[in-house]
Amino acid sequence: MRSAPVAPAAIWAARQWLNDMEPRLSRYVQDANRRREMLGRIHHEARLAGLAPELVLAVIQVESAFKAEAVSSAGAVGLMQIMPFWIRELGLPADDLKDPHRNLRYGCTILAHYLAVERGDLTRALARYNGSLGKTWYPERVMRALARQWSLNDPARNTAQR
Repeated sequence: MRSAPVAPAAIWAARQWLNDMEPRLSRYVQDANRRREMLGRIHHEARLAGLAPELVLAVIQVESAFKAEAVSSAGAVGLMQIMPFWIRELGLPADDLKDPHRNLRYGCTILAHYLAVERGDLTRALARYNGSLGKTWYPERVMRALARQWSLNDPARNTAQR
């Protein structure tokens, strides 16, 4: 089965997004090819899950500072710090959570699931994602990162970056 062709306007918007985000990510990912590939994958996985790619960037910044090999003291793995039990819930035993592509698929799926569970309440969904439901420190960190580093609605940042 072939997928529907992508509209030229959507392709243009994705390229504009990528061009806007690339310099912002350079402080975390020095290699330009890796940076562009990562941004393309983040955009793709976020859109598949119905998430804003900027939100996913903020979660990754807070969770792992864009280190694909990161492992937390609690055992969470990769860019989006996925707990290994999610493999039983969503994937296959052979899934490698340190693989950035697989990790992004899991992370975006999990965050979209929590947004659905919380009926669109981003604060509660982010707290669930972090395992801190009922507390706001984690959602506040993600929202701060989103506003300071990844927001498309900041005219001062947008003009200063171009």
